[in-house]
Order: sequence, then structure tokens, then C-alpha cells
Amino acid sequence: MRIKRLRLTGFKSFVDPSDLRIEAGLTGVVGPNGCGKSNLLEALRWTMGENSPKSMRGAGMEDVIFAGTATRPPRDFAEVSILAEDAEAQEVEVVRRIERGAGSAYRIDGRDVRARDVQLLFADAATGAHSPALVSQNRIGAVIAAKPAERRQMLEEAAGIAGLHVRRKEAETRLRATEANLARLDEVMADAEQRASALRRQARQAERYRALSDQIRVAEARMIFARWRDAAQAAEAAKAEAAAAEAAVAAAGAAEADTLAAQRAAAGQLATARAAALAARDAATDAGHQLTRTREQRHGLQRRLTEMEATARRLAEDRAREDALAQDAADALARLAEEARALDRDIAAATAQVPALDAALAGAERHARDMEVALSQALSAQAAEAAERRVAEAAHAAAAARRDRALREAAAAAQALAALDDAAALEAEREAAAARQEAARGAAAKARAALDWAEASETEAAADRDPAESARAAAIAALAALDGEAAALRRATAQAGDRLLDAVSADPGFERALAAALGDELETSIADWHGSAAAPGDPPAPVGTLPLAARVAAPAALARRLAQIFLVEVDSDQPLAPGQRLVTREGAVRRWDGYATQGGGAAAAERLERRNRLAALEAERPAAEAAVEVATQRRAAIDDRISRARTAAQGARALLAQGETDMRTAQRDEDRVAARIERLATQRADIARRTDRAEADLAEAAGEVAATRAALDALPDGRAAAAEAARLQAEAQAARAAVALARAVRTNHDRALAGARERS
Repeated sequence: MRIKRLRLTGFKSFVDPSDLRIEAGLTGVVGPNGCGKSNLLEALRWTMGENSPKSMRGAGMEDVIFAGTATRPPRDFAEVSILAEDAEAQEVEVVRRIERGAGSAYRIDGRDVRARDVQLLFADAATGAHSPALVSQNRIGAVIAAKPAERRQMLEEAAGIAGLHVRRKEAETRLRATEANLARLDEVMADAEQRASALRRQARQAERYRALSDQIRVAEARMIFARWRDAAQAAEAAKAEAAAAEAAVAAAGAAEADTLAAQRAAAGQLATARAAALAARDAATDAGHQLTRTREQRHGLQRRLTEMEATARRLAEDRAREDALAQDAADALARLAEEARALDRDIAAATAQVPALDAALAGAERHARDMEVALSQALSAQAAEAAERRVAEAAHAAAAARRDRALREAAAAAQALAALDDAAALEAEREAAAARQEAARGAAAKARAALDWAEASETEAAADRDPAESARAAAIAALAALDGEAAALRRATAQAGDRLLDAVSADPGFERALAAALGDELETSIADWHGSAAAPGDPPAPVGTLPLAARVAAPAALARRLAQIFLVEVDSDQPLAPGQRLVTREGAVRRWDGYATQGGGAAAAERLERRNRLAALEAERPAAEAAVEVATQRRAAIDDRISRARTAAQGARALLAQGETDMRTAQRDEDRVAARIERLATQRADIARRTDRAEADLAEAAGEVAATRAALDALPDGRAAAAEAARLQAEAQAARAAVALARAVRTNHDRALAGARERS
């Protein structure tokens, strides 16, 4: 890749748009210190994706934007464009733009891209922000003192494979993220399974609770109705007894008056009248006792009414308490609204302080940038003096090293001439290495063929494993569903006592008909039934009906009872004989006396349906178990195929690796021997030239040593520049501390404002 043009706008000291055209050949930029030469190199690195503010000689990445001067206002953005030509002679324009408070954006040929895309583009072209081709201050010394890893990076960039390493690192990062996501997915699936199990258990409990609640409601309704019926009958009887007693009392009073009149009228009849009076008194006494009992019963009824009134008062009190709770909730909402208004006032006050804090922070940052610029200039001056001295020292050291090297080369040439190898022995060694290489190549080809076959077998078996595993999981899930449903039905249909409901069963689809036909009789005990088979005198079945007994299995004691219950699809008002009933599948019942009902015995019908469903599930379970066994055996066979294929692949890989190792070893041996033969042909001619050149270099190096020593003694020592740089560095550190303090104040203010908004 060749860079043809560099365009800068608002970047550091380039406030106005500036173009630097780089023509074919060598392009140089000359100017005094501080004129912006280093900014050009930093603009290149910044556009290539540099993200370290220290590399840009700033505290933050926004420091690359023109900060303004006494006569020029600061800019709000900076933009650098690189126009380059790739290996195929096609032009590529890369643009990076940064705005204050908005971050950086990249474009390639007008298209928005990521920073990673720009870095990969330059990495594929064997360059980049950290390429050794971009030589800055002190870069030569860093290259000389580079570590092996850094040298490897430079060689990879020179070879044009740095982009491959970047892509590999990105792919490994994505792979690790995918593996982490898969692990998390496994955890989520396990948690979902646990939650599903808990939900299934809760669903079963809820279903049982719903069934028990229905039964309890039916039982309570029946109990309340029985109590009401008994109380009504007792009240009617009490009223009748009270009326009879009052009539008896009236009759007794009339009899007593007649007796007294008769006593006054006829004294002669005293004994007879007295006897009659005594009889009447006894009757009155009995009537009084009867009246007392009647009054006690009436008092009992009044107490019951009083209890009902107390219950009504308690309900009214509960309703009043709920109203009070609603009023308390409304008061709490009003208090929360008042707190929200107070928080809004605090937020407004804090927002008003933001401009002042921003102004203080901007002033501190501006002063810090001025100090940094001054420090950079002082450090540049110090570095320039130090560089000149280091250059002189390096020139002196290079001259001395050249002189020493010339001496060593002369001695090495003499030793090399005596140490040359034998050409015939090297040729025989090369032929032997070629034969070993050919044998290793044949062994590697056989191992590669075996490996391909093993991998193909493993791939085929792995492709069959997923469907087999899915089938096995489906079979296990189906068996588990059958077992779970059967267990729930067994608990729901567990027998309790000797009820008739537990002794009868109906064909599937006829459960509601049986439950509606027998109704509450299903809850009775089997011992209460003493029926028999149908008698010859029983009435015949109505036209178009089917006896319910044909669809029901029941004890013999119910035979005559069921023989008079008939199934119909639709009730057509057929005439029924006494004792006969018609029932439909949906549970509609009509008796011979005209009484009809719909949907009776729902709980009993549901129990019968569950028992039929349990029988069906028990019939389906052997087939489900067989399916699980077949799927398990198939999966085991596939796993065995995969294991054998992997074992064969491992053996083939070992043979292939050994063959390739032997082939590479033989190739290296052959190349090494060939290189030695070629070197032997050129070493003899080189030795003579090296000897002559060493003598000439020795004479020239002696003169350079004397000249460089004189130039080194004439240079200043650089202590004044170091003192000035230390003073400016102290002032820059104080300015950085002020900026940090202003940022801390602004951060604390933002946190307080965010907390108030969150509470609001």
C-alpha cells in the first residue's frame, strides 16, 4: 500500500484544511522545532486506528482537536483523511473524524465502518498504527533494543500476515464468547427444567385443590340445605303445636267459667262440678306445659336469628376496614407525589449548577493543555540535544566497532579458509536425505488416506447421532409423561372405603351418562344394595333405546337397577314405564315421572373418566418402554461407531504426524546439505574479498574514530534543557491535578443529580 495524500482539518496545529501530497519517490518535511512535523506522523497513526492518548501526546483522545489560540477559537471536531493505493492500483480513502463529547467515527470510501475494519485493512497491507515502518523519536533505539516478541511482530508485519493474527484473535474471542454463551444456555435450560418440574408439580397440586374445593362446596351446600330443611320443618311443627296449645287454653278457660256458673247455679251438683273442674284444671296444666315447650323452641329460633344478625354485622365491619385500608393507600400515594415534586425541584437546582461546573472544568483542561504543550516543547528541545549527543556517541562507537570488526573479519577469514567442508561427503549426505524424504512421503500419504476414511466415518456417525438422540429423548419424554399422568390419576382415583363409585365402570365416552343416571347413589355403600337380575314382569325397553348395562360393568346387585336405565342419542320424549329412566351421553336424564335434569354427577363422571384414562395409559406404557429401549440401543450403536472411528483417526493422525515429521526432517537435512554445498562454492571466493575489505576498513575506521571523538567533545552536556523540562513538568502535573479535581467535582455532582432523578 502506498499513501498518496494526507488531508488534515482541525487536527492539533492544523486548524485549517491542509493537504500533504506524497508523490512517487522521497517526500520530506523540513521545519523548526514545534512547527508540527510530528503531528503529521501522529495523524497517520491516529487515522490507522491508534486509540492510546499517550501515543498522541495527550491526556485524552479529544486533545487531538485544535484547542484554540489567543486569536483563533477552538474547533469542535478534527478530521484526517488518507488517500492510498493498494497492491491492485485501486485508490482507497480512509477517514477518521472525532467530535467533542461524541467519540470517533471511521469511513472507508464514504462508508461507515468499525475501528477494527480500519485496523484490519492496514494490517493486511503490512502496516498499521504500530508498524515499525512509522519511525518516530526514540524509535530507532526501541527497534535495536526490541524483545524477541516485538521482533516477531515486526517480521510478521513485514511478511504481510499481521492481519491474519488479528483475525485469529478476534475469532478466538468470538469462540470463547460463544462457548460462554453455550455454558450459560445449558445453565438456563437446566434452570428452566427445574422450574418446569416445579410448575408441573404445582399444576398437579392446583388440580387436586380445585377438585377438592368443588367437592367441599358441594358437601357444604348439601349440609346447609339439610340444616335449612330441618329448621323449616321444626318451625312448622312448633307453630302447629303453639296453635293447638292456645286453642286448648281458650277451651279450658271457657270450661272453667262454665263450671263456676254451674257451681253458683246448682249447689247440688257440687261434687260433679268439682270433678269436672279438676279435670279441666289438669287439662289446663298440660296445655300450659305444652305452651312452655313451644315458647322454648321459639326462643331457640330467635337465638339463631340473633346469630345470623351478628354475622351480618361482622361482614359490615370487615367492609368498613377494607374502606379504611383503601383510604390509607390513597394517602400514601399523595405523600409519594409530594416527594416526587420535591425531587423535581432538587433536580432543577442541580441542573442549574452544571454550566458553572463545566466552565470550571474547561478552564482547568485548557490550562493543563497549555502546560502540556510547553512541556512537550521543552522535552523536544531536551530530546534534540540528547539525540545529537547520542548520534555523536553512536557514530564514535560505530567507528570503533568498525575498526574492531575489521580486525575480527581478517582473523575469521583465515580461520574460515582452514575450516571448509569436503564437497564429496556433502553430496553423498544429500542423496541419503532425499531417499529418506521420499520414503516418509509415501508413509504420510497412506496415513492421510486412512485419516480421511476415519474422519468421514466419524462425520457420518455424528450426523446420525443427533436424530437418534432426539428420538431417544422424545421416547423418554413420552414415557415420563405417561408415568407422570398415570401417577397423578392413581392418586386422584385411589379408593376410599366401599363406595359404589369404586365398584362400577363405564366404557369410554359413557362416564357422564352413568354418573348422571345414578347421581348421588354412587356415593352409597355397596353393602346397601340387595338387588337382583331383571324379573319377567319388568317393563320392556322404550323404542330406539339401548340398556345402559351394555356399556357398564357393575356388581350383580345393580343389574335390575341398570336394566331400567336406557341410553339415547337425543331424548325424543318416548313414553317410560314406572321406574324407567332415559340418559344421554352428555348426562341429560329424564325419569318416568317427568323429572329431568342436566349435567348431574360431574365429580363422579370425572372420576370415572380418570379411571378409564388410567387404564388406557397402562395399556400404552409397554409400547413406550419398548420405544425407549430401541432408541437407547440405536444411540449406543452410533456411539460405538463414533468411538471406533475416533480410535482409528487417532492412530492415523499419529502415523501422519510421524510421517510428516520424518519428511520435514529429511527435507531439512537435504536443504541443509544443499546449502552447505552452495556455501562451499562461494566461501573460497568470499574469503579473499573479505580479507582485502577488512584491511581497507581498518584503515578507514581509524580515521573515523579520531573525527567522531573530536565532534563528541564539542557538543553541550544538556543540563540546562533538563532543568527547564523538570520545571515545566512540575507545572504540568499541578495543572493535571487541577483538572482531576474539577472532573471529580463534576462527577460527584452528576452522581448526585442521577441519584435524585432515580429517586424521582
